[in-house]
Amino acid sequence: MEFSPSSNSETGTAGGGCGATVCVDRVDVAGLSDAGLRKRLGLLGEAESQLEALKAQTMAEMARRHDTSGAKKMAREVLRSSPSKAHHDVKAAERLAGLAATCEALASGEVPADHARLIARASSEGPIDERELVEAAKTQTYDELAKTVKRQQHELSGDGGQSIHDRRKQKRSARLFQNGDTGMYVLNAEFDPVTGSHIAGVLAHKEKELWRAEDPKARRTHAQRSADALAELVLHPERGKAAGVALVLVADYDAAHKELVNARVCDGTPLPAKELVKLAREADIFPAVFNARTQDLWLGRRRRCASDAQRVALMVRDKACVGCGADANRSFAHHIQHWKNNGKTDYPNLVLVCNDCHHDIHERQHEVEQDSQTGRHRVVPPPEAFPDTGTTRWQPKQLNPVLRN
Repeated sequence: MEFSPSSNSETGTAGGGCGATVCVDRVDVAGLSDAGLRKRLGLLGEAESQLEALKAQTMAEMARRHDTSGAKKMAREVLRSSPSKAHHDVKAAERLAGLAATCEALASGEVPADHARLIARASSEGPIDERELVEAAKTQTYDELAKTVKRQQHELSGDGGQSIHDRRKQKRSARLFQNGDTGMYVLNAEFDPVTGSHIAGVLAHKEKELWRAEDPKARRTHAQRSADALAELVLHPERGKAAGVALVLVADYDAAHKELVNARVCDGTPLPAKELVKLAREADIFPAVFNARTQDLWLGRRRRCASDAQRVALMVRDKACVGCGADANRSFAHHIQHWKNNGKTDYPNLVLVCNDCHHDIHERQHEVEQDSQTGRHRVVPPPEAFPDTGTTRWQPKQLNPVLRN
C-alpha cells in the first residue's frame, strides 16, 4: 500500500509547515456557526480516515515482517490498545493490504475508516466486487453500506447465499459471566441474522407488554426494561411470550416461473430459498403478502394505533426507523400528519420511528420528509435558526411539546 501526502492546504500538510502528512489546525470551535462546525467535522473525518490508512499500512508491514502476533504485541505496547482492539486493528490492516481501491479511498479521506473495515471484513468471507463497494462507501451511511455488502455477498456467493448463511450460523456464540468488579452478570451473544431478528422481535414485544403494564409516573429505563423482558422470557416461560409478530419474512413472486424469489428478512438481509421454506412452516412467522384490495391498510379515523397488518407493511417498506436506522422491532408507527391535526391512520400517512426520533419530531420540531426520487422517508432537523446567510428569523411549522402519536 502506498500513501501520498495530501496537497490540501486546509489539512495542514507537510508543505504547509506542519511537518506531517496529516495535520489539522487548531481553531476556536466556540466561535464557529453550525455550518462552520459541520465543515470542521467533515475535515476532521477526512483526516481521521487518512490517519487510519497510515496506521493500517504500518501494522500490515509489521505483520508482514514478523507475524500477526508480533503486530498485535506492538499495537498493545505502543498504542496501549486492549487485546481485543489490537486484534481487530491488525486483522483489518492485513485484510486492507490486499484491497488497493479501498486503501486508496481511505488514504484520500473519501471513505470513512469503519466503511473500509466493513469492506475488508467482507473480502475475508467470500468474493466481492471491491470497486462497486468503494463507490457505494463514498456516499452511503454505514448502515446503508452494510446492506449493500450483504446483497452483493448474496449475489456473488454462487449458491443463493446458502454458504453465507451456514457460515454465520457456525459463528454463533453466547457467553454469560460475572463481572468481578461489580458482581453483575454479563450476557454476550451473537446470532445469525434470521435467528437474531427472530429473538429481537420476541424481545421487543415483551418489552412493549411490560411498558404497557408500568406506572406512567415510575417508568423503567429502556435498558432496565430490556433486561427485565429477557429475564422474564428465560425464567418464566409459563407466562408466554408477548403476542405480536415475531419475525417478518419477505419474498417476491415470480409469476412466470410460479415461485417465490428474492427472499429476505424485513430489514433487507437476503435469505436462502431453503431457509425461507423451512421458516415459513413455523407458526410465529408472518408471511408478508400484501394486496391493497384485500389488506385493511387504510383505517382512516376509525382507530389511532396501527394494526398488525399496517405494522408489517411498514416494516417491509421502511425496514427500520426512518430517522436513524434503529431496528424496526423497536420502532413505532408515527402519523406524518399528526393525529391531533386530523391525520389518518392510513398506510401512506405512517412511518416507523424509534423512541428517540419520535421525541425529536414532537419535542424538537424535526419533520418527516419523503424523497421525491426514491420515495423513502427520512427525519430531518429544523433549519438553523440564525444561518450565516439568508433568513434571519425562523419559526417552526408546528409546536407540539407533548408526545402524542
